Formats: sequence, structure tokens, C-alpha cells
Amino acid sequence: MNVNDSERMYSILEMSNFTPVEKPDQASLIIINSCSVREKPVHKVYSEVGTYRDLKKQNPDLLIGVGGCVGQQEKEKLIKNQPLIDFVFGTDAIDELPQTLQTLLGRSSSKDKVISAQFHHREPYHVDTLVRNPGVSTFVNITKGCDNFCTFCVVPFTRGREKSRPMKHVLMDLNGLVKRGVKEVTLLGQNVNSYTSDCGADFADLLKTVAMETGIERIRYTTSHPKDFNQKLMDVMAEHQNKICEYIHLPFQSGNSRILEKMNRGYTREEYLEKIKQIKATIPNVVLSTDIIVGFPGETEEEFQDTVRMVEEVGYETIFAFKYSPRPFTKAARFEEQIDEDIKSERLNRLFDVHDKLSFEWVKKYEGQTLKVLVEKVEGENKLSGRSTQNKVTFFEGPADLVGQTVPVKITRALPNVLRGQLES
Repeated sequence: MNVNDSERMYSILEMSNFTPVEKPDQASLIIINSCSVREKPVHKVYSEVGTYRDLKKQNPDLLIGVGGCVGQQEKEKLIKNQPLIDFVFGTDAIDELPQTLQTLLGRSSSKDKVISAQFHHREPYHVDTLVRNPGVSTFVNITKGCDNFCTFCVVPFTRGREKSRPMKHVLMDLNGLVKRGVKEVTLLGQNVNSYTSDCGADFADLLKTVAMETGIERIRYTTSHPKDFNQKLMDVMAEHQNKICEYIHLPFQSGNSRILEKMNRGYTREEYLEKIKQIKATIPNVVLSTDIIVGFPGETEEEFQDTVRMVEEVGYETIFAFKYSPRPFTKAARFEEQIDEDIKSERLNRLFDVHDKLSFEWVKKYEGQTLKVLVEKVEGENKLSGRSTQNKVTFFEGPADLVGQTVPVKITRALPNVLRGQLES
């Protein structure tokens, strides 16, 4: 989502006669766009701003802004603690960048010129896709915000309540991207499964319509919420496997039901595993990945072991695991029994060790298989890369004119995150 937001900023700025530069010392405007779903990126923003101190001294007219969820969440702190910053703006104020900059550039004095533009929420939500150079694969937002209020998550406070785009707007964007040469799209939302168009279509309906009524060759989506992932969606995926990739990212966050209840996730361990069983029965070739939080407040060693067992039982080829990080405004930040950082780190390392050992074995199945790879990049002389329908980055040799085409690649070596193979004729 942040990549998509940054692309929108680039597009809006270029339409406002700004030109991208290669290095910060060439810039008259620097914008730092960062996520705040975990604590580390917030700290990195403060560090990043500090690196431009000398540039600001050399060029007092240099404008520095902070955007995205960090701008939304940390506005007062940023303005107070970072005098280098000229403006901050939240996720709903991206479209107002030209007006914000025009105001700044029109001021004769640099004193007290910090502008805050976080609170411009719009109803109804409608943002056309703006992508400068979409290439072979790109993103399209279908929802924004979230209504789930998981106790660990700051998204409802930084991106607002959930809003779905009308299906007709999504289809218009997709058809426009097809005309520009896009072959693959990833439909984006904090919880795509709860998508509801003003025409009454749900996410399964949208996915089916995209598969049947647009020229997009490949469809992906992220992120799914287990409580809203239903049989109707599974059936649509199974029916349209010629277009909808068999890759599903389904965060379980914790393998223990008590912790899941504290997280306000809306399902138990048993219910999640039953959902996985349904998915595998409907889409036998499905490839799964997940998000995991370790060290949630009050998590015991045995409850952590439930998470480890979940990874072993389900067989996720990829996991995205993180230490619990208290976020502002969230309920869990006020919970007692916060886990010591050393314990969280140790558990996270153990989880990765278990998954690393298993994933090396799980991906061996790809060796000797021929996969359909959408070629995305030239990596060097006669070297290409792309992704398979299983969302595996695949490297192989071939001519540059194959970019944008889907080609058969026989896999010769499979690693958890990368496949290597040979182009088949």
C-alpha cells in the first residue's frame, strides 16, 4: 500500500511540474513516506530526516515533508521535535500535495511555515489509480482503511474506517492499465474480503468480474482476513485458475485461541485450521503465506509453541513474522504482561529457524516442474526474472524481448524465496 501511495505522489507531483531526481542533493523537495504499523519504521523516519540537516543548511529553500501513516500518527511530535520538517500530511491528503506546496512556495518567510494536512477525509471514497510507469505488474486499491480494530493494529487510526471503491471505478482503472501494457494486477486492501461495492457486489463477485470482463492476464490480491474468507471466494478462485493465481496470503497472527481472542481476530485456532482445510480441498494446488506476531502481551511459552505448531501443520511456504510492537491508540498497548524484548527476539529467531528448515524441504517439489513465469525484468545480459503463479521469483536466461510475456520455465533449483530454471521452447 505504501508503494502504491508513493507512486501516486510521484504522479501528482509530475503533473504539478516537478521532476524526479536521482540524489537528495539535487532536490528542491524531499518527501518521506513511511508506514507506522510497527515501531521501527517510525524511528527510521526521524533518523532519515536528520540525514538532510546539511542539505537544509546549504539550501534553506529545500522543502522536507513527511507523509503516509507516520505523518498521520506522529504529526504533533514531528512538528515539535523536527524543525527541519516543513509539512506533514496523512494518507487522505495525498491529492492535496499541489495546494500544500503552492502555499509553502508562496510564502516569503520560512518562519513558522510548517503545514499539517492530515485531516481531509472524503466521502464517498474514490481515488482513480495513478501510476506513472506501471510496467508488467502493478497495484490497484479496492478498499481503504479497516473496521476490524484488532487490538494490536494502528491502521483504523491512521487510514480510517473501511471504504470500498465502486466496482465500475475499479474496472475502469483495470481496463486503462491493460491498454498501457499491464499484464498482472494485485488488488489491494487492508481486508479485501470485506469489499462491498455500491452495486452490491462482494469481493468474490469483483474477482469473478475482473477475471471475465477485463483483459488482465493475471490477478492477485492482498490482504485477506480469515474470518471473511468464504467458500464463495474459494469457488471463484478454483473456477478461474486460468487468471487468478493460486497464491493466498492469509495471516493467522497467533496459533493460540486465547491470544487470538485478546487480539480481537474473530476466529479460533480450530476455525482457522478448518478454513485452511476448505481452501486446500477447493484449490488443491494452493500456495499459502501468512503474517505472525510473536510476543503479544501475556503470551506464554506454550502459547508460542501453538504458533510454531501451526506453521508446521499448515505448511506455509513463506511467513512474515514480527515481534509485537505497541502502537499508539491501540488497546493492546495498554495491556498488562508486556513481554520482554529479549524474549520476543528469542522466540522470533526460533520461529524463523523452524520455518527455514521446513521451507527448504517444502519447495523441493518445484524442482523438475515447469512453471508459467510472467517475465518482469532484465537482470543482466541474457538474464531475466519474473514471478510464477505461485508468487515465486524466478531467474532464468533468455532474450530481453520476453519481458511482458508468460513463458514456461523448468525449475532446476528451488530455494524458499527464489527459484532458478531454464527457459523451455
